[in-house]
Amino acid sequence: MRVIVVGLGIQGKKRMAVAGRDAVASVDPVASGADYERIEDVATDSYDAALVCTPDGPKVDLLTHLLGHGKHVLVEKPLVAPGNVDLERLRALAQRTGAVCYTAYNHRFEPHLVSVKRLLEEGRIGRVYHCRMFYGNGTARDVLNSPWRDRGLGVIPDLASHMLDLCMFFFGPPAGEVQAWMAQRHENAACDYFLLGYPESSPVLMLEGTLLSWRNTFGLDVIGERGSIHVTGLCKWGPTSLTVRRRVLPSGKPDEEVHTLEQKDPTWAAEYDHFRRLCATGGTNIDTDIWINSVLHRIGERLGVGASA
Repeated sequence: MRVIVVGLGIQGKKRMAVAGRDAVASVDPVASGADYERIEDVATDSYDAALVCTPDGPKVDLLTHLLGHGKHVLVEKPLVAPGNVDLERLRALAQRTGAVCYTAYNHRFEPHLVSVKRLLEEGRIGRVYHCRMFYGNGTARDVLNSPWRDRGLGVIPDLASHMLDLCMFFFGPPAGEVQAWMAQRHENAACDYFLLGYPESSPVLMLEGTLLSWRNTFGLDVIGERGSIHVTGLCKWGPTSLTVRRRVLPSGKPDEEVHTLEQKDPTWAAEYDHFRRLCATGGTNIDTDIWINSVLHRIGERLGVGASA
């Protein structure tokens, strides 16, 4: 498969490295070393698919061009738009041309999170009462200095979109309306800390994220009637742990099994392999994008901020 990389920032360079010999060209209007400045300049018979790694603003127009020419697309998350009608048009366009439109949420390929999905499907902890996720990094100053990132909802589309996708992955769509309990601006013009959730859903969902966690941190706690599941860390940051606890009745210290993993981040390569298979078989996850886009817009309405400003 011949792929082009659109956008040669940090993620674009990672995607190009993972694509390896599949990568035949790059597109970026400003980055030195790019083969083309505009997607329209790339001959449509010279590639089969594109890896779109641009800021949010140009994504819909780029995908319209690519999908309209029958090119498969992997696009970096989040795929947001002023309204769902824009994403629905992309879905219809992909269906008409037979092209794959896949938004990259690489944490679905994180080994311990794959194990969480399996444990939940096996019913290991019984009925799930609530799930809490925390995602923090220390990039507040990088975002502040960016020409395009410190705007709109700030950190919320970046980190909450990952957690919303994981909620969908583990449990399916939540019930009730999303609540924005806290959205704060400590160092940035846009939000750099949030606490969101679905208090009416089953399980109850609590999602917390920040740009002000000076050590990169991910945590997942899933509490059920027969025990609990806990994940600490992501492979890209070093050792990660998966802890499964079995409840002792009526009370007491639970039986516990702990699995620790230390390896290089496998998610980018695993996701690219998944995308290549989709290109052969067909498929899209744009329905999840439409749901996430709706959630982000509802949060924006509550906070008086445009989700894709």
